[in-house]
Amino acid sequence: MKIHVQTLDFNPRQELLDFVDEKIGKLERFSDRIIECRVILRVEKSDKRDNKVCEVRAVIPGNDLFVKKQYESFEEGIQKATDSLERQIKEWKLKNGN
Repeated sequence: MKIHVQTLDFNPRQELLDFVDEKIGKLERFSDRIIECRVILRVEKSDKRDNKVCEVRAVIPGNDLFVKKQYESFEEGIQKATDSLERQIKEWKLKNGN
């Protein structure tokens, strides 16, 4: 599985990129049919503290799974997004018998 990370409007720390690779990489345990995951991280212009947006698209043949989360930190957003994708992958596997 390939992991593509795109950041908009900021330069990420290496620790953040490593964290994304670690968390997203664990999704491969739930399905070997995931071809790639595309991660977009961006900061929205807002007065609120929860302005960090994490979007993750898991590319699976015939069906892409998508999650968008907004939190105070990218780490929290990635954690919640991977938890949500994990549930979606399990539901997808049950529905498709994979």
